Amino acid sequence: MKRTGVIPRPKAEGPLRLQERSLPSTALRAGATLGMTARLDRRAFLAGTALVSVFPFAPGRATPEAMAAAIKEVVGDNAIREGRVTLDLPPLIENGNTVPITVSVESPMNEADHIKAIHVFNEKNPQPHVFDARLSPRNGKAVIATRIKLGDSQKIVAIAETSKGEFFSASADVIVTLAACLEDLT
Repeated sequence: MKRTGVIPRPKAEGPLRLQERSLPSTALRAGATLGMTARLDRRAFLAGTALVSVFPFAPGRATPEAMAAAIKEVVGDNAIREGRVTLDLPPLIENGNTVPITVSVESPMNEADHIKAIHVFNEKNPQPHVFDARLSPRNGKAVIATRIKLGDSQKIVAIAETSKGEFFSASADVIVTLAACLEDLT
């Protein structure tokens, strides 16, 4: 029986090596095999393990500066005014895994003047931009209620974008006793 596409294995011991002309020299030095994977020897494994243990990964954390940059990315150079936005969440939270949040905005919600989007930001979670909610006059009311995770005590900012290109905001400080969003890899 003759099988096509199969390369016979030589009698020599060790992995089957591809011909030198088919691989770049760096791949040959790394010990590439037929499956095009680099051979992992004990030295490379120990060096990689030592490198990870010397330089452990830091958990992702947003900062107030990262939150300001995320807000600027959404708002651009437009001014943000206080008012019209109500941010409702408990000031003291036992468990940061499920934090109820309600954002409501005073708006007539008609074609000429309505809320286009509600953006929520935080200071200390791994990602400063929590979520966007897109709205239209068909919503009737500019109210969003959901649950979010909070990694630590921090400031939450809600920004409403109007159809006229205006931005309004509200903020609240929250104290979290049992944190969520912890990504400690050590």
